Amino acid sequence: MTPTTIMTKEDFKGLGAPDLVYVREIRASDVLTDVAVTTANDLEIDPEAILYAVHGADGERLAVMMDRETAFAAAVAHELAPVSVH
Repeated sequence: MTPTTIMTKEDFKGLGAPDLVYVREIRASDVLTDVAVTTANDLEIDPEAILYAVHGADGERLAVMMDRETAFAAAVAHELAPVSVH
């Protein structure tokens, strides 16, 4: 039998390097349900559009970008080490 360990967000955060973040695809609808969106002139986001989220090691979503390259560039610009998650 394998023992079961319940890990907290802080446990996950401590597993990797503190500057490690991961980038993964998400649907715009996931973001739209999680945050209040204020009206922006001439900005329309299709709820089915694929966006790219940058997450900390603990799973916290840190940023959302329109494309993968921008997500990686933003992480690097903030001295973070991005990796892909499939």
